Amino acid sequence: MNFVAWMIVACEIAFWVVIVLGLFTRYVLKQKKAGLFLLALTPIVDVVLLVVTSVDLYRGATATIPHALAAVYIGVSLAFGKSMIQWADEKFQQYVTKQGTPKPKLYGMEYAKYYAKSWFRHLFSYVIGAALLAGTIYFIDDAERTASLWQVLRLWTVVLGVDLLFTASYFLFPKKDKQGTVSKKDW
Repeated sequence: MNFVAWMIVACEIAFWVVIVLGLFTRYVLKQKKAGLFLLALTPIVDVVLLVVTSVDLYRGATATIPHALAAVYIGVSLAFGKSMIQWADEKFQQYVTKQGTPKPKLYGMEYAKYYAKSWFRHLFSYVIGAALLAGTIYFIDDAERTASLWQVLRLWTVVLGVDLLFTASYFLFPKKDKQGTVSKKDW
């Protein structure tokens, strides 16, 4: 595994370590401001990854799948970061501090709308990541050195399209509860 691949792994670990430390500080140590500060550090992880990847490519490295995944990671982190932190916050409160209540499971149109919002976040992450990939391809201006970036961009486009099909399917075939019913208010 090359340096950039290790940095992606390190940044993903750092993202979750900062979140857990922030939540621990916020709820267990009762230091809300310090906890919020730690949670606010999560974008720094993205900046570090962007700088490392950019420097590596600027120095003449041929773009690899890990370089492309760095752009994907940054897009996903920016689009889903807040919701991932919120999810972690809710779970931390439920399981560690024994506070809060689990969210009720969604079915029917409520689930379809929730999934559609998630798809729009996916689209937002795609726009960010695709812009980073396209910018890198334009900046390097060497088809041989950027072939992996194009490969990941094409694959991600397909994944986004498949995700859209799944999203549409939840509107056409609403998710049913354990009894196999969908609320009448959904129609």
